Amino acid sequence: MLFIQYPEPAFRIKKEEGRELLFDRLRKKWVVLTPEEWVRQNFISYLTETMAYPLSLIAAEKEFRLGELKKRFDILVYNKQHEPWMMVECKAMDIELNDSVLQQLLRYHISLPVKYLVITNGKLCFGFRKTDGQLREIDELPSVIQ
Repeated sequence: MLFIQYPEPAFRIKKEEGRELLFDRLRKKWVVLTPEEWVRQNFISYLTETMAYPLSLIAAEKEFRLGELKKRFDILVYNKQHEPWMMVECKAMDIELNDSVLQQLLRYHISLPVKYLVITNGKLCFGFRKTDGQLREIDELPSVIQ
């Protein structure tokens, strides 16, 4: 399991038409503040503020194709050559991180092969490194994007 010490949230939040919106600095737009979005934004803050991953190498909620299906990843981190390097699947805090969550991420991995895979619900976080065709659990994220 990964131990994640999230930075203090400093999000811009507003209410509009009875909904809470959060300004996503990555997508540069206001998004509905759902429980999953809260986890996603906190994890992005962790990657950029704590791990010092460049914001320019991170993408969120982008569509990709999985065979004939259109899917969206939560967070994708690119390496310095702008190749997919780490994929993160975010769930709301009340969602259990079980095998089906990992299997979802592994299906996405078919279309977007990466070296590192992470699943998180904001409270728990599990990371894996793909090595020699095998998934190996890691206890910390790489300190540098390779």
